[in-house]
Amino acid sequence: MAAGAHAAGKKRISTRKGIITLILAAMIGIVLMQLPLPDHLRMVRGSMLDQNGQKALGVLAFALVLWISEALPFHVTGMLSILALALVGAGDFQTVIRKGFGDDVVVFFIGVLALAAAIVRSGLGRRISLLVLSITGNSTRRIIFGFLAAGAALSMWVTAMAASAIVMPLALGLLQEEGSIPGQSRFGKGLMIAVAWGALIGAVATPAGSGSNPLVVKFLSSLAHVEISFTTWMALGMPMLLLLLPAGWAVILLFFPPEEQHLRKSTEDIRKEFSEQQPMSRDEKATLIVFLCTITVWIASPLLQQVMHCKIPISMAALGALVLLFAPGVTSFRWKEIEKEIDWSGIILIATGISLGMTLYETGAAGWLSAIIIGGIGSMPMFLQYVFIVLGVLAVKIAFSSNTLTGTIIVPLVLALGAQLGAGAASLAFAAGFAANLAVILVTTSPVNILPYTTGYFSIADMARAGIAFAPIIALVIALVFSTIGKLMGLA
Repeated sequence: MAAGAHAAGKKRISTRKGIITLILAAMIGIVLMQLPLPDHLRMVRGSMLDQNGQKALGVLAFALVLWISEALPFHVTGMLSILALALVGAGDFQTVIRKGFGDDVVVFFIGVLALAAAIVRSGLGRRISLLVLSITGNSTRRIIFGFLAAGAALSMWVTAMAASAIVMPLALGLLQEEGSIPGQSRFGKGLMIAVAWGALIGAVATPAGSGSNPLVVKFLSSLAHVEISFTTWMALGMPMLLLLLPAGWAVILLFFPPEEQHLRKSTEDIRKEFSEQQPMSRDEKATLIVFLCTITVWIASPLLQQVMHCKIPISMAALGALVLLFAPGVTSFRWKEIEKEIDWSGIILIATGISLGMTLYETGAAGWLSAIIIGGIGSMPMFLQYVFIVLGVLAVKIAFSSNTLTGTIIVPLVLALGAQLGAGAASLAFAAGFAANLAVILVTTSPVNILPYTTGYFSIADMARAGIAFAPIIALVIALVFSTIGKLMGLA
């Protein structure tokens, strides 16, 4: 009874705080909407803030308070923000809805998350993880790199969250088998952080890596008229991945060198376990074929477009994958099984994020705000502009526990600086989009981090210490890739 009363008391306190936060957020939003601004503040570096733009900024502030405080679920705050845009007159309701929910990015993520669920449910994910161990052998240092690489390889295609969910159980089983003590074992800390970082690093390699990547492509196309194909993204993302993987591995080993050089289990035993697996089931084979076909269409889309004389969006291949999984005789999956694994709240957040980002841009609010915050970087050398933008995004990510939110807010802001940055605005926004994936500092800045964190093997401070050391390396890597490869591609 006492425990129940205590729990009820905690619930009431939580509810009270939520209501207070909601009222505070509304007050902040209303004040910003009604605040009289002198002409010299309304016009900053050529960017004008009119009344509609001020209303959009008020809604943004309202949403930011709720997102940072987590007073409401993220996707609920997203829906509330687009409702608020219409209520205050910053945009027409039907138009705001169409911008987000009418975008093909929504279909893309339904398809990708269904494919990720099929990989886990079929057992293909575990088979891939065991393959990694058979390659690394029993060296603890190589195993940490192996899990980094495995997470990266998976997250390129099925999102970072799905990749983390696939490799984390095997890492946990390995640590339990070794008797590694949660919170004490350096090997345990390093391996579980590798589960998170590998998935985050892999997310930069393709547009399918995270929720924010298709948003970046969408904003660059709609706002800057720069078309980014799957292969164009990979031309920048893959070099970043190849540079960040060894760098991340070195940072992990620097902070968490394993106590033992080798596992108790021999390399021969590990490889025997892999070789003695049951043959692939029909569902595994079918899922693998659909997975490979989807990747092939994504990569070959520029060539296919020339042959078929029509545009093939990445969302079309994702939708095709979903349909194939449920075609008669292909797999034994039931839709009700797969739909439980799809993050529908994340899809809603993506759709509402597009609506908010587009409205901020079209009302001029994004241009005005970005002119104040980062308008002065245009005088810096381009390399330093990239470094500054990336470090700024990583700092912003400390406040936002969603890549989608970061991409929604940062990318339109940078694009809105087109007048001050010229041709560099699009490439800087693109660089910011890559950085939005790399939530390597705080556990709470991405659900990808929270999943391995719940095992208890590392603390928030453990990741923060290593992440702060990794952040400048990330900034230099992204700046280097954009200054070299991006320049050759005409993006810098």
